[in-house]
Amino acid sequence: MANIADKYSENAPGKFYVDNQCIDCDLCRETAPENFRRNEDGGYSYVSKQPENADEEKLCQEAMEGCPVEAIGNDGA
Repeated sequence: MANIADKYSENAPGKFYVDNQCIDCDLCRETAPENFRRNEDGGYSYVSKQPENADEEKLCQEAMEGCPVEAIGNDGA
């Protein structure tokens, strides 16, 4: 389960975030490419943009549920 205390600083402010458990598998970037980006130097994903509509919200939720190491969190903010 993602831990908000361990989230990457690049995450856009808002409810979705990626923490330091990310293994750079690309699932979130493939699932919600408008919302997740890769930190090339660190080799991990982060939330580059919080969802702005119902479709993006659904895709972010799908990415969170599909994350193999549960590195994506939703703090409900």
